[in-house]
Amino acid sequence: MRLGINLGYWGLGLDADNIAVAQEADRLGYAVCWAAEAYGSDAATVLSYVAARTERIDVGSAIFQIPARTPAMTAMTAATLDTLSGGRFRLGLGVSGPQVSEGWYGVKFDKPLARTREYVEIVRKAMSRERLVHDGPHWTLPLPGGPGKPLKLTVHPVRERIPLYIASMGPKNLELTGEIADGWLGLFFAPEHAALSTGALAAGRARAGLTLDGFDLCPTVNIAVGTDVRAAADTLRDYTALYLGGMGSKEKNFYSRLARRMGFEQAADEVQTHYLARDKAAAAAAVPHEFIDATALLGDTARIADRMQAYAAAGVTTLTLAPAGWSLDERIAALRTGVEALERAGLA
Repeated sequence: MRLGINLGYWGLGLDADNIAVAQEADRLGYAVCWAAEAYGSDAATVLSYVAARTERIDVGSAIFQIPARTPAMTAMTAATLDTLSGGRFRLGLGVSGPQVSEGWYGVKFDKPLARTREYVEIVRKAMSRERLVHDGPHWTLPLPGGPGKPLKLTVHPVRERIPLYIASMGPKNLELTGEIADGWLGLFFAPEHAALSTGALAAGRARAGLTLDGFDLCPTVNIAVGTDVRAAADTLRDYTALYLGGMGSKEKNFYSRLARRMGFEQAADEVQTHYLARDKAAAAAAVPHEFIDATALLGDTARIADRMQAYAAAGVTTLTLAPAGWSLDERIAALRTGVEALERAGLA
């Protein structure tokens, strides 16, 4: 099992520290450094900067939002980043959510599965430097009856096939990910509930005549180091409440739905009710310790090593760490603990 690092969103006052974290991860032998985007910093600009300041670590988008870019633009960006980084780019995609898609990008959040399938088809075709011809319900290239003609990408990516990941949570979206992607980007993944994700991913792989062998299961997992496990978990309460309660509407919150599928129905309702009422403190307090412990790495090196063994046994191939804490020292210490725990677990 390899390790990754997730820098999250840029522009939160930690930009210089983020570069230091990426460079330390590079020095420690981490496999990949991911950057995210929502409606603030874009991931492509961040990744180009990280790639320029590192030497060996891969850089990946977690995620490029599908409503934010045309498929051809995404292919151009991926090819450019792969060239600039010397073949170190990984393309992560996701549909985002209805509030961002419709509120920020003005793109209707409808038929996400069909849209994702078609998007990936066009991106792969463009990145392979075929002349771009496509006739589908969401995109037609070239547009009919006009001056457009089939074009092909002028940039030559370093690799013939840039690894493509999809962030997904629902069963049908997970199946699609297994069928058409090279890897999966997950969040709030608990080894004890791995079948909620891996079962659907495996079904999608089978539909394509494949298995999970060679498929990169890559969840992002928070890590909080300390001798007091409950105190470590408490540092992640606000973060967890944000996702369970505030990432989406009451009707469409993919993270809340996942918590319910894991057996935390009552708690998920309570967190969401408090969060939508703008009582963030009550929402954080309502997050069960058991949910945080199941979906994060908490405690000292020995305890984290035990949990890493559980993640590996559940099929995880790249465990991406998101260190808790705001200080650079805390985040660097978590990176080093991750490596020590991986070695202690016999997974390095």
